[in-house]
Amino acid sequence: MKKGLSSTGVPTPRNLIADLLFTLGELAVEQAGRAAAQRSAARRVRKGATLRPGDDTPLWNSLVERTKPYLDKRGAKANLARVLEVPRQRVSDYFVTRTQMPDAERMLHVLLWLASRQTPGTLGKIPKPVR
Repeated sequence: MKKGLSSTGVPTPRNLIADLLFTLGELAVEQAGRAAAQRSAARRVRKGATLRPGDDTPLWNSLVERTKPYLDKRGAKANLARVLEVPRQRVSDYFVTRTQMPDAERMLHVLLWLASRQTPGTLGKIPKPVR
């Protein structure tokens, strides 16, 4: 006689319950994996949502790479922060850690600041942001 079978060859109720619980456990794990995959696939970018720096922002990445050499000099980040009227840490967030991006108005000021650094004789001609 096999273990778990009665003398007539029919599974005992205890083994049926154990098999059922094991199968339900496997199905629960499988379903949890499917649900997690659906949640990650469902994360969509909403129209008008704020962009975050990363692989999806190649123009910003290019601007950061062009700006970085001008920020190496002592006090350059602080001067840019004054031009943009933001805290110094924010300039670091923009160009060093790349965790944030400036708004459109400040982005234009960054472009003007960069152009003034690349073109000699235009240093004092950067307009201040309007509040």
